[in-house]
Amino acid sequence: MPFATWITFVIAASIIAVSPGSGAVLSMSHGLSYGVRKASATILGLQLGLLVVLGIAGAGVGSLLLASEVAFNIVKTVGALYLIYLGLSQWRAKVAVTGDLHADAVVPSMRRRVLTGFLTNVTNPKGIIFMVAVLPQFISPTSPLLPQLLILAVTMCTIDQIVMHSYAFLASSMQRFFRDARAVKKQNRFFGGLLMAVGAALFFVKRGGQAAS
Repeated sequence: MPFATWITFVIAASIIAVSPGSGAVLSMSHGLSYGVRKASATILGLQLGLLVVLGIAGAGVGSLLLASEVAFNIVKTVGALYLIYLGLSQWRAKVAVTGDLHADAVVPSMRRRVLTGFLTNVTNPKGIIFMVAVLPQFISPTSPLLPQLLILAVTMCTIDQIVMHSYAFLASSMQRFFRDARAVKKQNRFFGGLLMAVGAALFFVKRGGQAAS
């Protein structure tokens, strides 16, 4: 892969990663609730989901998915409902009061945090739309496909991991302001509401990647 092509992809991948979405909201939510170290498991799940989306797009399945209205609507509905479920769970999350009367969010297991991140990305139809639209621009038809996909996947996941950890770090730096039960409940409802809003917005995503008017 030519260096100029790779640098252009780095720029495109950075823009996609920084753009607000369900992954960013989830990273900030878990960073604020559990801290950066525990949010890393969530971010790992996001990267595993991103790898699956990249593989789907690179294999051409993404194009077939976008060409089939029924298949696309199924993925869209599942992704939207899952985000709404996550948001509702966050909204209703229990708050534990420690011995020093500080409040902490109840931390899910590492396995559950990884799974949450994975399902958030792998059921996101907007991610598939982005990848199907972006990847072909950086793949040469005259060169072997697999090495190119590996380079793009490693690049994309590295950038996304840095950005998601940055979101989690920025959110975790505000933890000291959310140490009483009322404040923790408010931040749970804020991020829960954001996740539900993102999920609801997915219902308006069309196969062409444009929101319904």
